[in-house]
Amino acid sequence: MTVSLVLLVIMAALYAAGLYLMLERSLTRVLIGFLLAANATSLLIVIVAGPAGTAPIADEGASSLEMADPLPQALTLTAIVITFAVSAFLLGLIYRSWRLANRDVVADDRDTIAMREGPAIAATEGPAAGAEDELATEFGPGAEALRDATETEAGR
Repeated sequence: MTVSLVLLVIMAALYAAGLYLMLERSLTRVLIGFLLAANATSLLIVIVAGPAGTAPIADEGASSLEMADPLPQALTLTAIVITFAVSAFLLGLIYRSWRLANRDVVADDRDTIAMREGPAIAATEGPAAGAEDELATEFGPGAEALRDATETEAGR
C-alpha cells in the first residue's frame, strides 16, 4: 500500500497551523493549536500503521499478513484520550485567566522582559524595583485594598 499524498499534505498543514497557533499569546488560540497538532499526530499514527486488514480476532482462517496491526489503533485511542485531558486542563486555565483578568492573553512578566532585553535592564533594576511587586496580587488593585484593610483590622 502506498501512502496517500493528500493525507500527508493534510497532516503537514495541521501540524503547521497548530504550531503557528501555539506560538500566539492568546490561550484560546493555544488550545486550538494544540487540538490541531493532536489531530495531526493521530493522523500520522494512522498513516504509518500500514495497510488495512481484517480484524485479528474476527477471522480465524486469515493469515497474519491479512490482519491489521492493532497497536496503531490503540496508540491513536490513547492519543485521543490524552488530548481530551490536556484540552480540559487548558480550558480550566483559560477560564481562570478570564475570571481573574477578563482576558486570555498571556502578558510578559518582569523576568521575561529582563531576559529579552539583556543584562543592562537587569542590572539597572534593584531591590526598589521589586518592592511594588511584593504588594501586587493576581487579583488586582481591589484585592490590595482589601488586604490593607484586613491588616489594619488585625493590628488593632
